[in-house]
Amino acid sequence: MPLYSGLLLTRRAVCSRNRHVWRLVNMTITTGLVEAFLKCPTKCFLRSREEVGTGNAYADWVRTRSDFYASEGVKRLAAGVAPDKCVTGAPTIAGVRWAQWQLAVGFLAQSQNLQCFCHAVGRNPPTRRGRAAQFVPIRFVVSDKIARDDKLLLAFDATVLSDMLGREIALGKIVYGDSYATLKVKTSDLTGTVRKLTDKIGMLLARPSPPDLVLNRHCVECEFQTRCRQRAIEKDDLSLLSSMTEKERMGLNSKGIFTVTQLSYTFRPRRRPRRLKDKRERIPLFIEGARYPGEESPHRWQAGNEDRRHTCLPRR
Repeated sequence: MPLYSGLLLTRRAVCSRNRHVWRLVNMTITTGLVEAFLKCPTKCFLRSREEVGTGNAYADWVRTRSDFYASEGVKRLAAGVAPDKCVTGAPTIAGVRWAQWQLAVGFLAQSQNLQCFCHAVGRNPPTRRGRAAQFVPIRFVVSDKIARDDKLLLAFDATVLSDMLGREIALGKIVYGDSYATLKVKTSDLTGTVRKLTDKIGMLLARPSPPDLVLNRHCVECEFQTRCRQRAIEKDDLSLLSSMTEKERMGLNSKGIFTVTQLSYTFRPRRRPRRLKDKRERIPLFIEGARYPGEESPHRWQAGNEDRRHTCLPRR
């Protein structure tokens, strides 16, 4: 399926903060874009523009491992269902509502500008007359630990499926780990979060330029790692300091500090405690100049030579 589905809706929105008029174009928001946005908004924007990354061996390995795990999980599910009760692909809405199948694999659902690819969808028949069948989206996660992003992706599948069928999808399942354990997730509790998430993605895709570049932990498994890191080095961005949290970086930005060079100008040596004022300052070995154990350093401190001990100059 192409990434763009055409111009579904065009409107004008006025930003109250800077009074600029933007022209918003709603494009198809796919599962891949939602997953990328949860990791990094820049990655989501670049994928929406069909940018080609420089490649990342680790990212390719992670993707291959996840795809293989999902395919094996689908085979395990299909093995427990009669062949005539298992379908593949994207059936029509009428076919879904009046379906008799128990499992659909590779289920492609779309509602307006939202599109999701469900690994599998289970169908629970109605318990009594007058009740509708219940559809349960199923997602496979290769990791032994389920993250919040995995639950949000499952909730996104449930939201799109719910909009497509016109009925509530309140429950989903995540199959994870080497033992293929199953976790039930109440997707109805995450519907509001998913709606806000898709609104943010829509605003991002409407931008003419990518968002502010920020390096994070996901960069090591991203195909755009080389591109983003090179631009961060050119900008001397604070996100190059991996130990700095987002809160700390935002605090520095509010003070007008945006680069590592600007941050370096704020460095001040720590004052020595008053109780240690008259004691000898301990100098690291690499400053003293010792190379081997037992070797006498030519820069060793001596009484009456305090002004030389930090200059690393030899004794006369």
